[in-house]
Amino acid sequence: MKFIHAFILWLGFVSLALLLVSGPVYRFELVDLGTAFLLFRWAAYLGAAAVILNIILLLLRKKDGPHISVVALAALAGFISFYMPYQMMQKAKSVPPIHDITTDTQNPPEFVAILPLRMNAPNDAHYGGEAVAQQQLEAYPDIKTLHLQQGAEQVFEAAQQVVKAMGWQLVSANQPLGRIEATDTTTWFGFKDDVVIRISPDNGATNVDVRSVSRVGKSDVGKNAERIRNFLEQLQQQLK
Repeated sequence: MKFIHAFILWLGFVSLALLLVSGPVYRFELVDLGTAFLLFRWAAYLGAAAVILNIILLLLRKKDGPHISVVALAALAGFISFYMPYQMMQKAKSVPPIHDITTDTQNPPEFVAILPLRMNAPNDAHYGGEAVAQQQLEAYPDIKTLHLQQGAEQVFEAAQQVVKAMGWQLVSANQPLGRIEATDTTTWFGFKDDVVIRISPDNGATNVDVRSVSRVGKSDVGKNAERIRNFLEQLQQQLK
């Protein structure tokens, strides 16, 4: 009986360990992406089992059984291991399977300096055209060109400050052409997503277009749209 108790308790902590290592082992190139995702999924499976079994253990607990705080902690570890992958899977189902988002779907900003960095990336930098644009417009109708009253030079300087504040790696800042290129690395798996910002004068005002593209993965789980929103919001704050 003690062995069964120990197995149930450790199941929650093992699932949490799998969750915690799934991202870093890929980020530091110890395993491939498929293996990392497999660890991520198994963390969810074992986590769900741990929650159910520890609740049963708690309900049937005897005086000589494991302490209630240990059982509760193991159940919590299992719940975290299950909930994070589950939440990501639900998010993936709620957004279109695209990884290229832009404020201008008719004339997307183009990458120049970043192209050599994407040479071996599974996803190329060519825009997918009307098929991608239609999916984006339906899912993210708020992702549009930002119109600002400030001059292009002032906006360009502010945009560079926002890129720095958001922790992106600046690749190129070409003020005469009004183009900024940068790379953002995601926290957990270390995915690299590239961003190009186009700043265009418009009769004394300025238009700002942003495009964010993942290097790997068919779906970005909404990350690129979120990144563009955050950038545009921070840019407006920077210019106040």
